Formats: sequence, structure tokens, C-alpha cells
Amino acid sequence: MRHLLSTKDLSREQAVSILDVAEDMAETQLREQKKLATLRGRTVVNLFFEDSTRTRISFEVAAKRLSADLINFSAKGSSVSKGESLKDTAQTLQALGADAVVIRHSSSGAAQNLADAGWINAPIINAGDGKHEHPTQALLDAFTMRRRVFGGNSRGVALDGLRVVIVGDLAHSRVARSNLWLLRTLGADVTFVAPETLVPFGARDWGANIVHDLDTAITEVEPSVVMMLRVQLERMQTSYFPSQQEYVRNWGLSDQRMQALPEDVVIMHPGPMNRGVEISSRAADSPNSSVLEQVSNGVSVRMAVLYMLTSGDRGEK
Repeated sequence: MRHLLSTKDLSREQAVSILDVAEDMAETQLREQKKLATLRGRTVVNLFFEDSTRTRISFEVAAKRLSADLINFSAKGSSVSKGESLKDTAQTLQALGADAVVIRHSSSGAAQNLADAGWINAPIINAGDGKHEHPTQALLDAFTMRRRVFGGNSRGVALDGLRVVIVGDLAHSRVARSNLWLLRTLGADVTFVAPETLVPFGARDWGANIVHDLDTAITEVEPSVVMMLRVQLERMQTSYFPSQQEYVRNWGLSDQRMQALPEDVVIMHPGPMNRGVEISSRAADSPNSSVLEQVSNGVSVRMAVLYMLTSGDRGEK
């Protein structure tokens, strides 16, 4: 594994291996001394062309916990805002000796283009590219599901037979796409729930069940996991549903819908949440919610990815 650009690229063996290494990393974070010397002398660059809080900080913490030197590069206030190209930026990072580049970009395919162009001789980690993919989010979600459903001692375990319902703004969600590819690779059954206007073109060929009625999905699927997606109003150039009230009524995880779910269901959300829109505060704060676990698990998963790509032991066949 040279780069992490898409969950589509991961074999079942590679995906389970990343989750297993993340378990090892999670154990080290329970110690009084959380820092490891694993990547001492290596330089990790966070190259963010798009605003981010959770993902950027999570990668920052992960790199520091592995003792890597870290460069946070934001497009705002940099030469990029003056018109510098991605090629010139990448070559600058190459000259600085970057050993891994974590990139977030508003354009779909930006991470793949950076990897294919060969402008920088370092592993590329996709931290979100447009509406395309967000592979480390999918990995931390799978890690969280595995821990919640199968317990902490779940090394070597995939997600065979797990029933996952993903609800909401599929059209603009890179999280939904990455989760679908990864969950299917790990053996889970995935159902998408959304209004027709928020179902991406071609999604019916992706291998997920697609329904429009959340109550029907809850009753018929009896999901082990329900993942609510944020309504990304900032990406919508037109009206995708009549009103926010109608969205809440038809596709929001309300207190009433919580009661209809299986007692041990896992509630997930990639964040940031629109409380009272896609998810009620009661659902978000319930014992079934894994929202905060997803944040903490993100550090362990990103430590695992950085270690496996940057330490020299990349598992290449």
C-alpha cells in the first residue's frame, strides 16, 4: 500500500490489517505516556485547501503522538492564495523533505492527481476530496462499529453480516461513498436512505439498497448501525427539498424514531452535527451514540495509517 486515496483500493486483508494496527495504537493511548518514537525524524505535512477542524486536528494529534515533525499548510494566507499551483506547492514540499502528505481539497480527484503526477515522492493520504471520498473517516467509522458490535478484542474480525443504514445528504457526502466501498469490502450490508433529489447519479449501481422512507428502513432492515449524514447546505446551489421542517419530519432521527430502533443500535454521525435537523439532541447524546468515540478513534486510525505508510513497513506485496 503506497498511498491511501480511496477505500475502493483496499482489499479486505488490507482493511482488516489497518483496523488491527489501530487497535494497537488505541492501546498505547491508554498509557500515561502516550507518545511513541515510531516516526521520529519523519516529516508529515497537512496540506489543507479546504476548511477543516476535526480531520486536521486528528491528523495533527496522530502525527505528534508518533513523534513525527509536523507542518500545517493552509491554503489561506499561503502562496496558494496568490495563485500558486498544486504542482508548485507539491514540489516545494518535496524540497522540504516531506515523508507523507495529508491532503484535503475541494476538487474531487485532487489526491489521486497528486499521487499520479509524481511531483512528490511521498505517500499521499486523502483527507477528503470534493464530493468524492474520505477514506480515513470510513476507516474510523468501521473501527468504531467493530468495537461497538464485537467488543475491544476483535482483531482479525471484519464486519460480515452487519446491517448499516446511512441516512441523509448522499449527493454531497464523500463519507457515504467511502463508507459504502469499505463496508461492502468488510462484508456489511448497506442501505442508503434519502429523498430522491439527494441520491447521486449512478448510485443505484454502487451495490447499496436505496430507499426513500426512513421509517420503512428502520422496520424492515432492523439495522445494527444507523449513520446520520449532515445536510450540507453550503454545497447546495438549489433547493433539494421543500423545507427544513419537511426534511426533519421525513429523514431526521427524532426521539420517536429512536424508540423504534433496536435497543442495542449504534448511532453514528461524522460531524459536525446539525442538531434538530438530521439528528435530535437526545439521539446524539444517548448511550447508543458513538459520536465522541468516532472522534477519539479517529486518532488511533490515523496513527495506524501514518505508521503503515510512513514507517517503511507498507505491507507491499
